[in-house]
Amino acid sequence: MSKIILITGGSSGIGRAIATYLNTKDKYIIYGTSRNVKNYDGLPYNLIELDVTSLESINSCIEKVISDHGRIDILINNAGVGITGPMEETPNEEIENHFKTNLYGPIKLMKKVLPYMRNNNSGLIINITSVAGYIGTPFRSIYSAGKSSLDIISETLNMETKGFNINIVCVAPGDYLTNISKGRFHSPIIKGSVYEKSYKASLDKMNENIKKGANPIKVAKLIDKIINTKNPKLKYVSGSFLERFGIVLKFILPQKLFEYLVLKLF
Repeated sequence: MSKIILITGGSSGIGRAIATYLNTKDKYIIYGTSRNVKNYDGLPYNLIELDVTSLESINSCIEKVISDHGRIDILINNAGVGITGPMEETPNEEIENHFKTNLYGPIKLMKKVLPYMRNNNSGLIINITSVAGYIGTPFRSIYSAGKSSLDIISETLNMETKGFNINIVCVAPGDYLTNISKGRFHSPIIKGSVYEKSYKASLDKMNENIKKGANPIKVAKLIDKIINTKNPKLKYVSGSFLERFGIVLKFILPQKLFEYLVLKLF
């Protein structure tokens, strides 16, 4: 029996790569989501309208899949937005919007899906977090906070759902070649600001890293592997050697030395 998979943010970037790759497998039925379905005609998989900041939209999306198949076997929380800037100069409304999208949205989706999975005594939720959730870098404080929060929520939820045969898994990508830089909110570089030079240099470095990023198909293949693993790990990191090794270094180096190295890189 084919597994029913719902992938939020399935119209672009990593989400689209995951949906496109999994859709080539006969054993899956894929539903992707987008806030603007009309902009993505011709995709080879089902696309449902979804605004993760709206509970009404979340309910409608989940009920559509349940109406079609009576179940959701796998939820992949991928939809999200980027945000950069000195915390002091980042508008409060943009900070709130970030958490509504990257944290509260996935929480609401999990709460909606879990009763159906529990009734089936089976389920898998994969939350796409980020290497930035493990390693904070200058001018990404809000983004890192959202991703690290989703990571720890996943860790605790996985313990809560063990008795129902439901696994919660985090996949933390590093820099991949996607259009994330176009969609994220950039706090403006303010002329004369105390952060002007350092923020601009850091922002240039972030964009440079994305341009050098790997093909997101790598993440899609990892997702496929996780789905077909009987007892998946709680956390997976998908990134360059430096990104993966950086997480290790954070836990073994003195804090001041690690901070020095991060500042040198960013």
